[in-house]
Amino acid sequence: MQEIIKAVVLGIIQGLSEFLPISSTAHLRIIPSFFGWKDIGAAYTAVIQIGTMIAIIIYFWKDLNNMFFSFISSIKEKSYMSKPDTRLLFMVCIGTIPILIFGYLFKDVIRTELRNIYIIAVDMVLFSFVILAGEKYTKKTASIEKLSIKDSIIIGFFQSVALIPGTSRSGSTMTGAFLRNMDRESAARYSFLLSIPAVLVSGLYELYSERTSLFTSAAHIESLIIATIVSGIVGYISIWFFLAYLKKHTLMIFIVYRILFGLLIIILLITNVIAN
Repeated sequence: MQEIIKAVVLGIIQGLSEFLPISSTAHLRIIPSFFGWKDIGAAYTAVIQIGTMIAIIIYFWKDLNNMFFSFISSIKEKSYMSKPDTRLLFMVCIGTIPILIFGYLFKDVIRTELRNIYIIAVDMVLFSFVILAGEKYTKKTASIEKLSIKDSIIIGFFQSVALIPGTSRSGSTMTGAFLRNMDRESAARYSFLLSIPAVLVSGLYELYSERTSLFTSAAHIESLIIATIVSGIVGYISIWFFLAYLKKHTLMIFIVYRILFGLLIIILLITNVIAN
């Protein structure tokens, strides 16, 4: 029963924090330490992210459907960049390339050294000021239809920074989009679409490469399944909330939260309330 409760808690944390710019990996690493739970590991984290990826696919199903059939139509007409949906599909593919490269090159460091809670807490605080700069000092006038290859590559590199736990993938990609003057809704939409291939590849890779450690027992498999399902349900609600929130608000509340949460963790580490 305790493992089921733990899986539900982890699923809720993942679903809530994956799409908000507060770093799901950081919360999955830090919050369990309050309960005295061991680090669930990068592999477990990557696998339950598949649940939130499915939530994105369901939420943006119409967009993805339009992109797919637009691409098929473009093949027949041999006109790839003239159709907005086909163009967006290409921009998502181009923007995914950096994180695939860096994720593969630094996979061992990401799994080990970078999961240090001190690093995560400090990164939560420091990267908050990068998000703040993107929020405060950019025009935010360009729509997603104006996205260029250069924009996609730059935003893709920002997504790669989120391989460092504590950064936040959505926060990083949206900041990159802000620096390319994209408006908030377009930045969030592109961020969500950009996450699909990255999370899918990461989750499936970890599922295969760590299969012996992930599937050690029926209880562990059950925990993974429950956490993944819960993360998907909560994630869908989070997407709806975040997109609605951005129509009238800035990211300031999340920036303040990141700084306060990061500082709290540093204090708790220094005072030995929680262990690294």
